[in-house]
Amino acid sequence: MRGQVDEAGRALLTLSVKSVAGSDPIELVVWVDTAFDGELVVPLNAIHDLELPQTAAVQATLADGTAVVLDTFGCEISWFGQWRRVEVIANEGRLPLLGIGLLRGRKLTVDYETNELELE
Repeated sequence: MRGQVDEAGRALLTLSVKSVAGSDPIELVVWVDTAFDGELVVPLNAIHDLELPQTAAVQATLADGTAVVLDTFGCEISWFGQWRRVEVIANEGRLPLLGIGLLRGRKLTVDYETNELELE
């Protein structure tokens, strides 16, 4: 998978995401966040657009140390040529976050000289 580094220095990838119920996929630009130990965080408006089913809620600790309870939703992502089921966490952010839960077992290269990203 190839991505890019934007003008703010964020490492970005584009993922195809769809509901587990088989809806048409949409493209989401996700920010690779190596400080996030989960799989995927998606803004609530995109979750509603995809009509993702709520599956649970999880306790989480935010970067500032605040403890919160966050809703989770089921979806599928196109991941290296196959559809993979993942649980996404809902948030009110602008950009979806891709965490190390999806990076494990992969090689991530971010080149800030060429503004390119490669995930193998």
